[in-house]
Amino acid sequence: MPHLDAAYNLARWIMRNDADADDVVQDACLRALRFIGGLRGNDGKVWLLKIVRNTCYSRFAHDRRRERETEFDEDLHSPPVETLDPERLLLNSRDGEIINRALDELPDEFREVVVMRELEGLSYKEIAEVAGVPLGTVMSRLARARKRLQRTLSMAPREES
Repeated sequence: MPHLDAAYNLARWIMRNDADADDVVQDACLRALRFIGGLRGNDGKVWLLKIVRNTCYSRFAHDRRRERETEFDEDLHSPPVETLDPERLLLNSRDGEIINRALDELPDEFREVVVMRELEGLSYKEIAEVAGVPLGTVMSRLARARKRLQRTLSMAPREES
């Protein structure tokens, strides 16, 4: 699977959780294998990313239905308390954290096009195909997302050396 990293990267940014991204990519790969006959053309990356994206949003819809049916459980629904791991803190640069936080604050439709364009290197046409939106919408979302990122990053506090 030459596009597995790209699939995981997109799923991670959409799902906002490593474990959920793993599950989504696994489900998407199974769907891709099941429907490999539906692959048209030579661009398997775009085809797989479209399956990953659709799987993410299907998971969201399924989870929303389940949330309405389950009772509140304090342990299950409370966010985990983060412990400060010195090794992890060393590995994560301050700039990387600021950029990740800025990306995470973007609305879903903006974040996914930025991830596909800037992190995965997809063309506007490929993004339009994966997201199922017109080319002009991709261009508009990217412009708005970049403007928001620029605004957020320009307001981020900087540490002086």
